[in-house]
Amino acid sequence: MRVGFVQFEPIFGEKDRNVRRSIELMEGLEADLWVLPELCNTGYLFRSKEEVEDLAEEIPNGPSVQAWREMARERNTHVVAGMAERADGKVFNAAVLVRPSGAVNVYRKAHLFDEEKRWFEPGDTGFEVVDIGDARIGMMVCFDWIFPEATRILALKGADLICHPANLVLPYCPDAMVTRCIENRVFAITCNRIGVERRGGSTLTFIGSSQIVDPKGQVLVRADRDEACVRLVEIDPTLARDKRITERNALFEDRRVALYGALTEG
Repeated sequence: MRVGFVQFEPIFGEKDRNVRRSIELMEGLEADLWVLPELCNTGYLFRSKEEVEDLAEEIPNGPSVQAWREMARERNTHVVAGMAERADGKVFNAAVLVRPSGAVNVYRKAHLFDEEKRWFEPGDTGFEVVDIGDARIGMMVCFDWIFPEATRILALKGADLICHPANLVLPYCPDAMVTRCIENRVFAITCNRIGVERRGGSTLTFIGSSQIVDPKGQVLVRADRDEACVRLVEIDPTLARDKRITERNALFEDRRVALYGALTEG
């Protein structure tokens, strides 16, 4: 299976331009699955609830998903992209999986970071795994990485590969995702954005460093901090299905779930 990420710099509010740019960067390249950054069609530094609502789109009928849908159908590929979703009078920080058939799956970010709590509702989709034929994939978005439960529940549900759109500003995530892959024996594609966004007196510098990690924690490819780029690698998703660590240790069979009750207590 050939998988890749598209690391680039969205321009705030220029949705058509950002979606077009994401598609242009994939032009002429073949992959079974692409991962794009978080909020890659809108940009990140919102200044008001009205601004968020104006830029958010309904899924799957909004223009961004329709553009990725057309591309996925034409190129027989899958696309995972982060975007703002408007649904039932609420706005979510979401990721979409767009399939060649036109089918669309949605994940709504569970763990909101900093000012995102001002603009978005906490995600209510839970963590689901989708079988796309070559692999079983799960989605999470950016700050979900710091909660090991997110990756673990996807792995327990059978995910081979975690698709992880991000707008990272903290420096820890690339290394932390290595641990997430080791402790769950899964592949992960973290796609971050680059650049500096300045709006309303606030400034954020994004760290790039998008990467693809295998189930043993090997970084198969990692981008620089400030380059717009596409990276592709070949993976065998079935390697994520072997959870044995030694002859006597199996990752999930060895869990002592009776001792873990405090993990789910308020």
